[in-house]
Amino acid sequence: MDSARGIALSLIRVVLADDHGLVRAGLRSLLEHIEDVEVVGEASDGHEALRLIERVRPHVALVDITMPGLNGVELTARISPGGTRVIIVSVHATAEYVRRALRAGAAGYLLKDASAAELEAAVRSVARGDTYLSPSIAGQVVEDFVHPSDETSELEPLTPRQREILQMVAEGLTTKEIATRLEIGVRTIEAHRADLMTRLDIHDLPGLVRYAIRVGLVDPAR
Repeated sequence: MDSARGIALSLIRVVLADDHGLVRAGLRSLLEHIEDVEVVGEASDGHEALRLIERVRPHVALVDITMPGLNGVELTARISPGGTRVIIVSVHATAEYVRRALRAGAAGYLLKDASAAELEAAVRSVARGDTYLSPSIAGQVVEDFVHPSDETSELEPLTPRQREILQMVAEGLTTKEIATRLEIGVRTIEAHRADLMTRLDIHDLPGLVRYAIRVGLVDPAR
């Protein structure tokens, strides 16, 4: 029996990752009304979500694109290929956000104003091995593939660890707090931050925060 058929004949196990409790509650309520779908866990930040996914191995993870500590795109990139398939859930309908999500390995991109029927379609499509994009952004993505831009992401020069630390710096965490959360030494964090500033040619904290906001690592409204 192949894996796609196996999922079709059993429950689709789903994890929810969003730092807003009301959003998770709304998604859970909608999913609980879908036959053969079971929510097996929730997480409120990226690191918690990664640990949860590694532990329960759901078929699908619905992941908010902007979460504290580790955003949805970075989280997606860390999930082992061939395992849980990720649907990024976002308020951002721009092609750049979608490109970043797909490059990281996301199998779907769903806008937060999607209907219950679209949520079900996305979960079922991704669970059976297909890719799902909200209809309102699918045209942009197709156009982008037909006429690709020569632009590269501003985050490309940074390593995954540097992007993670940059996000935490922009969220206001101290060096000690970042070191504790990542379980590495304070001096290692300081070295990463110094390298960040050199690579980006930004030499103060407000500059790093502005940069993180501009490239979408953090949401200034949060």
